[in-house]
Amino acid sequence: MALGHTLFRVAVGGTFFAHGAQKLFGWFGGHGLEATSGAFDSMGLKPGKRTALVAGASEAGGGALLALGFLTPAASAALIGVMHRAVRTVHLDKGFFVTDGGYEYNLILGASAFALADIGPGPLSLDEKLGLRMSGPAWALAALGAGLAGPKLLERLAPADELAAAAQAPEHAPAPVQPTAVA
Repeated sequence: MALGHTLFRVAVGGTFFAHGAQKLFGWFGGHGLEATSGAFDSMGLKPGKRTALVAGASEAGGGALLALGFLTPAASAALIGVMHRAVRTVHLDKGFFVTDGGYEYNLILGASAFALADIGPGPLSLDEKLGLRMSGPAWALAALGAGLAGPKLLERLAPADELAAAAQAPEHAPAPVQPTAVA
C-alpha cells in the first residue's frame, strides 16, 4: 500500500510541478511566463502576467509540496484552486471531454488533490517523517474550501481592472529641463 500511495502522490504532484514550470520558466517544452501571460490576456484572464504567475506558482509550488508529501492540505488547496479556476474560465463551456477542450483532466487532477488531503500523503512522506498529522475529511474539506475561495480572494485583494489601470498610468517623471543659451 505504501508504494502505490507514494507513486500516486508523486505522479500527481510531479505532473502539477511540470505544468507550472512550463508556465513560469519555459521548462519541459513550455512557453515561459511572458508567452503564457500573453495567452492568458488573449483568453480574457487579465492581467495576464499576474494570472500566469499565480497559476504557475500554484501548480509548481503546490505540485512540489504534494510530490514531497509536505504540508499536504496546503498543497492540495493550491492545486484545487488552480484547477477550479481553469475549469471555470477555460474548459467548462467546452464540455466534459478533454478531446474537445473540456474539463475532464482538470477534474481528475483536482479530485486527486482532494483525495490526497483526505487520505494523507502516506508513510513515505515528509509530513509523516515530521510527525505532521493533517489528513482526514475535515482537512480535505478545508483544502477544498480554501481552493475554491482562494482565486476569488485574490481577485478581491487586487482586482484586475485596478492593476491594469495602475500599469497603464503614466509614471510621474520630472519636468523636462529647458535648454539654456550659453553665452
